[in-house]
Formats: sequence, C-alpha cells, structure tokens
Amino acid sequence: MDGSAREPRPPWEAVAALVRAARTGDALAMDEVLTVVTPYVTRLCRPIALSDCEDAVQEALTAVFVGMRGLRDPQAFYGWVRTVTVREAVRVARRTAAERAVDPGEVARLHGLVDVGDGELPAQVRDVLARMPVHHRAVLVLRELEELDERSAARILGVAPGTVKSRLHRARSAFRKAWQQ
Repeated sequence: MDGSAREPRPPWEAVAALVRAARTGDALAMDEVLTVVTPYVTRLCRPIALSDCEDAVQEALTAVFVGMRGLRDPQAFYGWVRTVTVREAVRVARRTAAERAVDPGEVARLHGLVDVGDGELPAQVRDVLARMPVHHRAVLVLRELEELDERSAARILGVAPGTVKSRLHRARSAFRKAWQQ
C-alpha cells in the first residue's frame, strides 16, 4: 500500500509526550491520546469485528486507557495499541458472532481491494470478510493492511509464526474463492 489510505499520525515525539503525560494521570493528555488513536483503532477493528466494530473499538480504547500506565516505552505506543486492539477485536468478534468456515480456493491478497481513501472497506470486501472466520480476518488485517511480518503478527495474535503462515494461506485462499462467487 502507498499509505495514502491511512490516517495521518502525529509526529512520534508529540504522541510520546502525550503518552508520558497521560501515564502520570493528566486527564487532558489522556483525552488527547484517545482522540488521536481512535481512527487507527477503528481502522483495525472494522475488518475484524465487522458488525461489532463499535463494541470492539470501545473495548480496545478501554484497554488502552486502563493499560496506559503499564506502557514502558512511549515510543512503542502505536505497536502496543495495535496489539491491544487486534486482541480485543478478535475477542469481541468471537464472543458476538457465529463463525462460518469458507472452503479454501486460490491464493489472493487484499492489496488493491482496500483502496478507499476514508478508511472504510468497500461493501464487497466487507461482505467477503463477514463470511470468514475471525482468526482469518485478523491475520489478513495484520499482514495485508498493517503489512506486518509473520513474527510480528504471531506475537500480536499469541500464536506461533507457522500458525500465522498457515492461517494466512487459508485466509487468502478463502478470500479469493469467496470474492469470485
């Protein structure tokens, strides 16, 4: 991806300064941190939690709020938020949605299919994702939208890198097959 569809991020130092202040109990800084990170959290939750996106965003922001004091390195804020958000989105999706398995097909990538400037997924992509298990949606988001390597995605999902690799293969195949229907 060329990055044009992503929300603009404030300079790392500005966010790190806000995080430092929020960690010490500065309520205004915490409010600003949550305001700054909400579009990013929403963008991550939308393709994973689908119809439960609002709940997933709320759960993720609550986890960020509660866990902020434990964040040791304010420079690692976005990576930490990504981990917290994906875990919460997966948890909400599993809790509230019945998963339907899709048979594997040919290999496909989400690149090029998710090219809407406002961060909203096209309806056809949302429909295909809705028919996939949450663990497939999560791995697609991390690898294709966030462009993480297998080790980073595995760390966030709490699984082995080989599991990410196999899930990604099955998810891409399932996406391709569902997309062609």
